[in-house]
Amino acid sequence: MAKVEERDHVDDFLESEFLEEIPNLDLTVEGIVDRIMGISRRFKRSLEETLSEHGLSYADWHLLGALARKKNPRSAGKLAEISDLSSGAMTNRLDRLEEASLVRRLRDPSDRRGVLVELTAKGKRAYTESAGAEAAKEALITSALNKREKEQLNALLRRLMLEFERREAETV
Repeated sequence: MAKVEERDHVDDFLESEFLEEIPNLDLTVEGIVDRIMGISRRFKRSLEETLSEHGLSYADWHLLGALARKKNPRSAGKLAEISDLSSGAMTNRLDRLEEASLVRRLRDPSDRRGVLVELTAKGKRAYTESAGAEAAKEALITSALNKREKEQLNALLRRLMLEFERREAETV
């Protein structure tokens, strides 16, 4: 007896009659895109819940991660660039994080007006503990796939990402 494939909400959406009226719509492509976007929203919501449990916002966690990935302190200007923030907005964010003892500001020895930022031990712990908690949640979800399927999915998603990156580079 053939196994009946499970259905998700995207399958129901793809059977909507109004989709037939949309020009150039490939239902297979639409299924891929809708599922990627739905999974992305759910992973983001999970991350935001995890960060909230650890007293962090996504924006603060992203900045702590930028510091955690470098051994040396980073300039406030570089952090503003990474976070796509104005220098004033970065100053406000750094004020909050410094007040929470998650980061420390240092004078830049090569620029008297410059400020370097580094993680404190508390900041590193906050980042790694929250990242680890979210990694455990992600592992639970992806356990629906075996090792080979995970590798295949990674390879396929990489091809899509590379195509986006190529097209974006062409428009610059």
